[in-house]
Amino acid sequence: MTQARTLNDRYELQSKIGDGGMAAVYKALDLKLNRVVAVKILRDSYAADPQFLARFKREAEQAASLNHPNIVRVFDVGDEGDVHYIVMEYVEGSSLKDIILSEAPLPVSRALEMGAQIADGIGYAHSTGLIHRDIKPQNILIDMSGRVKITDFGIAKSATASTLTEAGITLGTVHYFSPEQAKGLPVMPQSDIYSIGVVLYEMLTGRIPFDSDNPVALALKHIEEMPPPLRRFNPSIPPVVEQIVLKALSKDPNQRFATAAQLSKALRNLEAQSDQGTMVQRPVPPPSTNQTGYNQQVPRRSAVPPPGSYTYRDQQQQRVQEATSVNPAARPRPTVPPAQNPEYGYEQ
Repeated sequence: MTQARTLNDRYELQSKIGDGGMAAVYKALDLKLNRVVAVKILRDSYAADPQFLARFKREAEQAASLNHPNIVRVFDVGDEGDVHYIVMEYVEGSSLKDIILSEAPLPVSRALEMGAQIADGIGYAHSTGLIHRDIKPQNILIDMSGRVKITDFGIAKSATASTLTEAGITLGTVHYFSPEQAKGLPVMPQSDIYSIGVVLYEMLTGRIPFDSDNPVALALKHIEEMPPPLRRFNPSIPPVVEQIVLKALSKDPNQRFATAAQLSKALRNLEAQSDQGTMVQRPVPPPSTNQTGYNQQVPRRSAVPPPGSYTYRDQQQQRVQEATSVNPAARPRPTVPPAQNPEYGYEQ
């Protein structure tokens, strides 16, 4: 694919800005509307699969119907000969993955704000009946004003029939798979919530909860192992924030947040508490892990609490409940500082 090529006498490809296992992304000029766009072109191995192409076109058209400030707009879907492409909104900024690699662990307030924006966009998509299925930092762009932009709805859904071992595609994806996806079960809105939990974990700690060079072994970890406590890697994370993330990462979908809107509300309530200085951070050691891998709090050395008082665990559970309920005192959230990396963050 040469950069000077013009697709259907309309989209003049200018420079490659992203490259992945399924597609390459080009900065292009829409000659008809005289605007800069991003054009995603499928690789030949996918373009030659009629079943994949049919689903790709149908679901890309569904994604084009989405209109939300935290979702990259899809303008057009087309083909020229054996070249199949999607035309999208061009976002000047960085991918969340690039930000994590250069800056993580992110400040708690910034991670909460970006997590809430991700949940807002995904919640809107769920309200239209569309499940993303491939949420990961590479598919989340941060524009120069700090606004989250989620991309790759069409390709994410079309790729669900692919195997775990296809080179260049799924190893990065499996890091963010829900347990039910790893089992090959049908996905649901809570599957996206689990993936958002993994992204939150990575923003707050600078690492993913599970890792392996083998995608099948990695999928088994999502199914069988409990994630290490976040505060083991970043003790500055308030325990109540850790509990919110671990709730999103529950193995049982019914134990996660019921909706992305609920997750967004919990994150924004915690963000407001952080801004107001009311998020309590008690001087307790990071959670330990017992032999089964489940979270276990280290016993405190203080005396038995007097009658009528809360234990530490009771207090943390109360804070989680407060965070997930409406907080009328919550102040409007501040704008996230713009990303420092001026590169264009389109990745697969």
